[in-house]
Amino acid sequence: MARRLPTDALPAMATTAPPPWLRLERRVRFGDTDAAGVMHFHQLLRWCHEAWEESLERYGIAASTVFPGAAMAAMAPRPTPEALTDGNRDRNGDGDSNRASVGAADQGPITPPPRPGADPAAVALPIVHCSADYRRPLVCGDRLLILLEPRRLDPMAFEVIYRFQRDGSEEVARGLIRHLAISSGSRRRCPLPEPIQRWLEASALGGGIQPL
Repeated sequence: MARRLPTDALPAMATTAPPPWLRLERRVRFGDTDAAGVMHFHQLLRWCHEAWEESLERYGIAASTVFPGAAMAAMAPRPTPEALTDGNRDRNGDGDSNRASVGAADQGPITPPPRPGADPAAVALPIVHCSADYRRPLVCGDRLLILLEPRRLDPMAFEVIYRFQRDGSEEVARGLIRHLAISSGSRRRCPLPEPIQRWLEASALGGGIQPL
């Protein structure tokens, strides 16, 4: 008959802290509260999405590789310093606006090269489901710890659970957001983009895969 070991003789279970891109912090600000002085309900889902964006940034994924709008904005032509200087002169009456306009027309449109990593995102990740649970009121000044728990649902979808803790232990709220991958052109389902797949895999392994 096997002898039962005392509890204090059993080896302690190893606990692994979540990687830094899944452990975020924020503070409740005055603008997050309503007339009653507590966090307005819709703020929680906004915090969830912002936490996801920050998590991707910490992992090393640029916004322009995930969000089509950010990708197009990153590729938009930027005016040169000379063009901005000419515009200031015209507004101040120090230059000839007609001459500046003719000069700009002669030079042609300003088309600087795309910035690094600014390729348009071919895949969009719209939200198809979200939910929130409110367990304790939050007031201005509360410091929150946000723990992200990403989970791949299938090759084309994933969801993230957001646990909000106050004082490092008490769970005061929880959110869930589910994303579906679709082609930006056809608007049909498609596989998740490679950077998101790596983020999901690394998160599931607790940081076993190094950031990009």
